[in-house]
Amino acid sequence: MLDIGLIGYGTAGKDVAEAILSEQAGDSRLVAVLVRDAAKYTDTHLPGCHLTDDEEAFFAYRPAVVVETAGHEAVRRYARTALEHGSDFMVVSVGAFCDSALLDAVTEAARCRGRRLIVPSAAIAGLDRIAAAAQGPLERVTLTTRKPVRAWRGTFAEEVVDLNRVTQPTLIFEGDARESSRVFPESVNVAAALSLAGVGFEATAVRVLVDPTIEKNVHEVAARGLFGEVRIEVQNTPSPHNPKTGYIVAMSVARALKNLSSPLVIG
Repeated sequence: MLDIGLIGYGTAGKDVAEAILSEQAGDSRLVAVLVRDAAKYTDTHLPGCHLTDDEEAFFAYRPAVVVETAGHEAVRRYARTALEHGSDFMVVSVGAFCDSALLDAVTEAARCRGRRLIVPSAAIAGLDRIAAAAQGPLERVTLTTRKPVRAWRGTFAEEVVDLNRVTQPTLIFEGDARESSRVFPESVNVAAALSLAGVGFEATAVRVLVDPTIEKNVHEVAARGLFGEVRIEVQNTPSPHNPKTGYIVAMSVARALKNLSSPLVIG
């Protein structure tokens, strides 16, 4: 049985917790959830799980895997701590690793402790294919992300386009993955995951569009190399509670946890 600690209990965190509690995550059990202010969750019922805002109390449960769903600051604050406490660290907010110094420090902590930094596929597909192709070499990897208007409210997109007036697909960013992860820290984590799997942040090209003609978040990956060529399009249903997050994120985390305890691993 894998004991799981969860950092964050927002939209993605709640979906992950529900997946674990409903036994969708294989031989796993949720033992602790770390939040900023536990007083806000007095009505939350998580059977067999302790919800706390005390970091020491959280790590005292000695989870085998700590799952982060709380944003980039949580990665910066807790990734090394989790590894140093002997836990594997599964990260959803992968865009935090556009900071190369942070990535180096966290991977070194994992190496020294004999633990793992785990990046689930989350909102994107084909990471296994890209990672295999990167043995290649890979010549080019591109990501095109399109999201409906509601997904961009409260983000950098509002500085680029009038979201109340946009009537057609509108390009709001074009550049490399490192810069896109800085500009859209909560919306383009997929660019960071793709970069880590493939050719790196600077060599991964990213295009981002506001698209009023669609209802789902769409990510298209194209890659070419020694292996051949691949083009993958993913249409994710946004969560009704947070259109920046798709249902597939929690599903991906649950599957990654299941793989850690399963005798059969696919992909």
